[in-house]
Parts: sequence; structure tokens; C-alpha cells
Amino acid sequence: MAGMKCVNDHLTQASSPNPAQTSSSPIPGTDGPSCPGPPTTQYLTDPPYINYFYSDCNVQAQAVVTSPLSDSNLSIIGPRLIIAWPAGNSGVCAFFAPQNGVNGSLGIELVNSTAGQALAPVYVPANGFLEYSRVGVSGTIRFNSSATLTVPILGSIRTIRDFTEGPSLLVPEIQNAIQFNSTSDGGVTMSRMWLDNITITDLAFIPQTSSGAGNLTNGNQTVNFTAGDYTFYADFNYPQLTQLNASTVLNSASQDLITQQPGQTTSLQFLSYTEKLLAGAWRFLTYFGRDSMIAALLLQPVLSDQAIEAVIGAVLERINSTDGSVCHEETIGDYATYLNLMMNMTSTAPSYSYVMIDTDYYLPILMDRYFLSPGSNNTNRATTVLNITAGTINPANKNLTYAQLALLNAEKLMAIAGQYAAQGNQTVDNLAHLKSDQIVGQWRDSTYGIGGGRVPFDVNTGLMPAALRSISALSAAGIYENHSSDWPALAANYAQIWEDTTLDFFSVTIPATEAQSRLEKYIQRASFPGPNQTDLIDGDVHFNAISLDGNNELAQVQVMNTDDCFRLFLLNTTNQTQLTAFVNQTATNIRRTFPAGLLTDAGMLVANPAYGLQDVYAENFTTSAYHGTVVWSWPMAMMARGLELQLSRCNTSTSTMIPDFCSDSVVYNNVKKGYNTLWDTIEANSAHLSTEVWSWIYQDGGFVFTELGTLPPAPGTSATESDIRQLWSLTFLAVTRDQGLM
Repeated sequence: MAGMKCVNDHLTQASSPNPAQTSSSPIPGTDGPSCPGPPTTQYLTDPPYINYFYSDCNVQAQAVVTSPLSDSNLSIIGPRLIIAWPAGNSGVCAFFAPQNGVNGSLGIELVNSTAGQALAPVYVPANGFLEYSRVGVSGTIRFNSSATLTVPILGSIRTIRDFTEGPSLLVPEIQNAIQFNSTSDGGVTMSRMWLDNITITDLAFIPQTSSGAGNLTNGNQTVNFTAGDYTFYADFNYPQLTQLNASTVLNSASQDLITQQPGQTTSLQFLSYTEKLLAGAWRFLTYFGRDSMIAALLLQPVLSDQAIEAVIGAVLERINSTDGSVCHEETIGDYATYLNLMMNMTSTAPSYSYVMIDTDYYLPILMDRYFLSPGSNNTNRATTVLNITAGTINPANKNLTYAQLALLNAEKLMAIAGQYAAQGNQTVDNLAHLKSDQIVGQWRDSTYGIGGGRVPFDVNTGLMPAALRSISALSAAGIYENHSSDWPALAANYAQIWEDTTLDFFSVTIPATEAQSRLEKYIQRASFPGPNQTDLIDGDVHFNAISLDGNNELAQVQVMNTDDCFRLFLLNTTNQTQLTAFVNQTATNIRRTFPAGLLTDAGMLVANPAYGLQDVYAENFTTSAYHGTVVWSWPMAMMARGLELQLSRCNTSTSTMIPDFCSDSVVYNNVKKGYNTLWDTIEANSAHLSTEVWSWIYQDGGFVFTELGTLPPAPGTSATESDIRQLWSLTFLAVTRDQGLM
């Protein structure tokens, strides 16, 4: 095919004597299968991280080059090359160090080929020994000075994540399996047979003699480079996914986005496949249930039926048939085999995590909003989709239909809801709790994400009542077998009770003078260099605790947060006194500048611990914590869309449905101002919206965008970097500013 190349005989010369590896040697001069169109490429820079994407009908890959900047924290940032493949959540990683020992002196970069692209495809056809073709990418890497390859990792993105985000430990069974071989022209190849004894990952570096580069030497599995240019090859033989192109992942009415928003739609394409939509690149190139369903809900106005059904189907396929739990994350490929071996099982079977409680609630909401979408014919699609027999991905669900699995999920939620909804049972003990053996359970799934709380705000006050509303609607439509007569009213009754009574448990009110005092104490504890913003406190401060039953015996974890967005986006609250107070306090907290509120120049913070009385708040919710005083893209999208939906209720033609706050000019104008303040900071940070999460530093009188991964980690945690593209961070393709509300 045009533009497709085979690995040349450098890799053939470097083949391992292992018979299986020798059989995988490339066949020079053989072209790969022809693709219907040119490859799709993308270049995204977010220093010190530079990202390259390549997709064609044979392979999809992402290359990430990390090279320290002059102001980088060198204890965190070092020279590194990563190649990540969605297939099998697989990849390679190579860490480099300067030979002269001067940390920060080594810089690396990819150099465009004569064809003008940094990456080119690699294709070696399957043969008698290997069932699947070897596919990957090649390119040219340039070293500005002599370097040493210190740590190569071949096989799984999860293995790479464990090393980069954990205590830098490597598994001997995996690491010691890498075989190093020199080539006659000064190159080196590294090959590793996966634990399945079938799949092989290769990584090779070949000096380009025209650049004046010296030879590589291989002693004790350490590879040395002189300054110059080297061709690298990274490939593996593993079954590939089927990518949805941009025109297929978007519905017919949204095709113009391909030309209007080419960067975002290209990224969406890279993360979209017929089998599933992937969470993010590079760290989460696989199925995550919560991520894909939140993304589908926010992107629904622009997504195609095929894309939404890929999300719903992937979720239903992976449901735990023993209790109806929805899978949070799958473990596949080499890492799945490793985990099986740790349990004394010789198996390549994937495993599925069900530790999260929030993921269960998104499924009926998404099914409702897709299958019962007003004006669509998707009710007919429900019959087709739900009649599919599971087991293709998750063998444990063999012979079960998607309809049966969806029913198991709904039955689980109805049982939990019914316990709280029973007369006299509206207590904290009967709310939805994290699983007893877990410290995480919803989207703030890091150690201190909800301050050690056991009862999360978002699940109980937003997701549960919304899911119950959807179960009511779906059962009335005949989706849940044998429940079309009893569940419509019962689920609606449960929903009303949860919607009306749960907020009070989380409500926090701090008198104005006390709030000002807490702000003053916070800036001292947190060493915040900016103003304390006490002048913004013109009345009592109201917000909802991020969770209940927190660390240090805290009844409430009094951290101001963005999770109000769930109720705004998912519910049309009917308790008018409650709704007026809720939208008013949400808007106020969005408008106030941190630490008085959630607003910064870098975006809306997902957490503000300034009103917490104990030191633990400032210690755990920091600018370097994954769910600390940082900015996530998708909560801004959900908050903006939620506020817009609530404000749009003021324009309904049915007067009995117009909320009371619409006629309260003070509250209405405050909510409208909050909406526009939020959009102002969203637009000011448009360059970062497609990334996962970012942070800030305070300098020159303002909040300055900073990469999360470049900041020293909070005590007791590891550094966490952000994905350059995250599925749920692409939702601004569908969430746009309502100019009529300006």
C-alpha cells in the first residue's frame, strides 16, 4: 500500500535465537494490506510532553516524547519515549539518561521524515508461526548529546503506569524476559515474549550513519548512544481493534465539526472503536465504564448511533452477572496474564474491576437518554441491541442477553434505593456507601479524592435519583422484562424521596465571619501566596460536603466542590425551595475567586479545601493532587451544560413547569452570571480543554496554567501526569456557549 513499509533487515539481523522470535522476523519488500484512505496523523505539543498519533486500517499508535525544559523539576521529568497501542492496552517505554551524568543536559526529539511525518507504519505479515501480523510505527529520534538507555519496558501500558506512577518497581518475570541483540550496523533490538508465549513486542534503535552518530554498545543490557539521529521501530503481533473514523463517530447533523474542529474530531476518532470507546491517551487506552458513559451523555447531541451503541454494548458486555455491577475498568493483554499468574492461574483471560459504585448508575441514565430520546426512532434500536447475546468479550456472561444483564443492573439499584426509601429509613446509614474494602468508589478515585469519606455526594444526591427516574421511564417503555407495571411508579417514588431528602445530609453553612477566619487560616496552612479573598464573603457561605464519614472521624468532609453539576445536568428538581437555594449557591461558588470559591484564571477548580477546619484538608487537597485544587475539563462541561439546562427551564411555554427561581431576579441573575463567568474561564483556557487535568501556580497576581505531572507530588502520593487527550474532555464538541444567555 502507498506509504506502508516493512521493517528492513536490521530487525532480521537482530532476531533472537528463540524459535518463536525468529519466526517473527520481517519479510523485506512485502507491503501491508491496502487501506481505503490515507493515514490519519496528529501532532500535539504540551511541553515537556510532545505527542504524535498515527492511525490507518492496520494499526493505531501514539508516541510520546518527554524532554526536560530549562525550568523542569528534574526529579520528576526526564528523557523518555513511549509508544502506546490501543490494541491490548499495549506499549513500549524507553527511559534515557545523559552519559555525562549531568541531569537535565540530555534532550530528545522526533525528527520528521522526508515524507513530512514523524511516524511511519510498520507491517510484517503473519506467517506459519504467528497468527497475527506484526504492526507498529517507526520514526527518527535525535539525541543532543550522548545518552544511555536506562530502563526499557515492553508489553503493557499498565506495566509502564505502575513504574511511572508507583514506586518505580519492575516485575522480574517481565523485565528479565527482554532479549537484547546487536546488529551489524551498530544498532540494537530488544524483544520480549509476552507471558502468553505467543505475542512478541519489539523495540529497535538503528544509527543513521549520515548523521554522524556512533555505534550503540550493549553491555549488561545497557544501551549507549552517541549524539545524533537514530531510526526506531516499535511493533507487536496482537489482534487490532476496528477504528471508527471521524465521519462514522459523528452523526449526520454534526459532520461539519470535522472541518470546524479538526483537532478534537481527530482525537475522538483515535479513541473510538466498534468494540468500545477508550478513556484517554496514553495512560488509559482501554475501556473505562464511567468515562465512556459520561462522555456519551455529554456528547450525545453530536455522536452517531453506532458510537453510542458501542458505549452501551461495551458496558453491558462487561456487567458482573452475579450482582448487576457495571465494570469500571478492564485489564487485558499481557497485564491480564500477569495478574492471572499472580493467582496461580495460567490464563490470558481479561479481568474486570467492579470496585466503583458510581458506574452502576450511569447505565440506565444513558439507556434512557438514548433509547427513549424524544423525536428519535431509537426505541426500535433498543430491541436490536438488547437482544444481543453477551460472552464475546466476557466469557462469564455467555448465553446471557444484554437485556438480561441490563435488568440485573436495574434490580441492584432498585434494591439499594428501596432500603433508604422505606418509611423512616432516611438516615446516613441507608445512603449509598463505598464498598467496605475500598477507599475509592466514584470519579474522584484517588486516595484523598473525597477526603476518606464513605458516602459520596454525587452518587447519593445526583446519580441515584437520576438513575431511578430513568428506570421508571425504561420500565414504562417495556425495556425491563416483567416490570412494566410495577417499576414505573415505584422507581419514580424512590427517585422523589432520594431527590428531596439527601441534600440535607451534605449541606454546609458557614457564617460569614467564621468563613473569613477560615480563609485566613487556610492561606497560612497551605502557604498560598495570593490574596485570601475575604472581601468576597458578603454573607454566609453555603456549599455541599464532598462526602460524609471522612478521615479523622469527620461527619462531613467540608470541601467545596464541583459535583453540584450532576444534579444540574441530570435532574429537573421539583422541590422549589431546594432548587432555588441550590442553583444560587452553586452560581455564587463558581463566581468567587479561590480560595473564597472555585474560580481561577486557569479554570474552575474541582475542589476547594479552604473552609475545612483541620490541617488535613490543606495537606491532602493540593495543586499536585489528582483530585485536589486542580482543573478537570469535563466537570466544567457538565457544569456549563447543567446551568444552561436549568436556565432553559425559565423559557418553557408551560407556566406550571417554570421553576420559582426564574421569577426571583436576584437568584436568576446570579445563576446567569455564574454561567457566563464559567464560560469566560472555559474560553480563556480553550487550549487545554481536551486534556485530562491540569494545575496552576500563582505568580504575578494570577493563576498560571501548569502541567500537573511537572509538580512535586503531595506527601504519600506519586506524581501523576495528565493525558494529552481524554475522551470525556472532548465533550466541548457538543457543549457550547448559549449566546442568548450572555
